[in-house]
Amino acid sequence: MISKKDLAEWSSAGMVFVSGGLAGHYASLGMSPVQWAGAAAAVLGSVTVAVVVRVWQAPVKAKSSVGD
Repeated sequence: MISKKDLAEWSSAGMVFVSGGLAGHYASLGMSPVQWAGAAAAVLGSVTVAVVVRVWQAPVKAKSSVGD
């Protein structure tokens, strides 16, 4: 069975692949400098998401002492 962590990792990797592919495709067709900046921001943003998904730790669940 696929865990939430695996799903998040593969989804973020897919986002990097798709955003890079779209940026490259539209770059080959010709883009203005503003469009280049937007494409670079999209790719860097998706890479940031992929890194955060892999590095960020799950919150630690504390045991409650109420009701003991």
